[in-house]
Amino acid sequence: MEHRNEKQRNTGFGVFFISGICAISAGVVVSILQETYGFAYGMTGTLLSMMSIGNLLAGLGAGLLPGKIGMKKTMAVLTGGYALGYMAMAVSGWIPVLTAAFFAVGIAKGSTLNCCTVLVGDNSRDRTKGMNILHSFYALGALLCPFLIAAALKGGDWLVTAVLSGCGLLVWAAFLAVPMEKRQGKEEGRTDWSFLKNRKFWLLTGLLFCQNAAETSVTGWLVTYFKGSGILSGALSAYTVTVMWSATLIARMLIAFVIPLKNAYTAMMKMGVFCMVFYIGLMAAESQTAAILLLFAFAFAMAGMNPTAVASAGKMTSVTSMGVMLPAASSGAILMPWIIGLVAEKFGISVGMAANIVPCAGMFLFSFAVWRVSLKEQPFIDK
Repeated sequence: MEHRNEKQRNTGFGVFFISGICAISAGVVVSILQETYGFAYGMTGTLLSMMSIGNLLAGLGAGLLPGKIGMKKTMAVLTGGYALGYMAMAVSGWIPVLTAAFFAVGIAKGSTLNCCTVLVGDNSRDRTKGMNILHSFYALGALLCPFLIAAALKGGDWLVTAVLSGCGLLVWAAFLAVPMEKRQGKEEGRTDWSFLKNRKFWLLTGLLFCQNAAETSVTGWLVTYFKGSGILSGALSAYTVTVMWSATLIARMLIAFVIPLKNAYTAMMKMGVFCMVFYIGLMAAESQTAAILLLFAFAFAMAGMNPTAVASAGKMTSVTSMGVMLPAASSGAILMPWIIGLVAEKFGISVGMAANIVPCAGMFLFSFAVWRVSLKEQPFIDK
């Protein structure tokens, strides 16, 4: 049993690393498609939106289907989206095909996140450490993504999507190969929905909603903000994502191996405070050096929030609960960037970006609320 648990956990680590490559690459691939086929910005936005919708629906499917057809069959059906989606992008420029392809990639991204979270969470003695290592693998994949794409581009645009399709095939094959626990007896086909009545579950979901909103708003709008404000040059502003993922990887590895969190709840409150402070500083920055350093600090402060919050779900962690929590939280990544766009259109990009302080403050408020609830349960995280 110990060997099986270790294999499941390690599969989660490896698959999430590849998922980081496949998921982050979509933003680069859509720009290649835009140049190749001359798509308008509206069409480009539609393709990315389809990926977000697929990601949202995947969590629900990954949460509900295992109770009907089993975990392995569910993963076989849902995680093939990376391979099929990128292969479709390689062979066709027809808009309906590309729309379906990005939707499929989103399905694969969401279902992979759900399954890897359960595989690692259920098979780690320390959930917080396990979740931070898991998300470190994703960050590493995201960091390596630009180098992989740059190498593939030497062989032509088609090779980029072909390589990514191959990476997706590895994800699919890994889920088929890993042993997964089966329900027995009366539990067969029965889904436990008791977590829906748990206040802590919904507070953690709200915390993750704010974290997704704040992080995606920065990754999606910061380059535009830096260019518009003249803080960073066009060439240098393109490296903002690299700065963020580097800070994220370093912070998560430190939490996992060097400075483990003694109390997850108070740690999340501190993360929330630092996120607010560094984001306000980022908006006030007027020089390149200050902007880069504050962006690094902001990403560093936020890095542990998502894995620690998921780990704090403790015994509530299951494919079903993650199928509710993660899609609900990911809606913040859809809503807040849209709100920033509306505000920026009316009042300017600086005001629009300033609006992102709201989810930053929300992370602290929800962390504080979770801490209050935890005092009635137990002082430390359920490992």
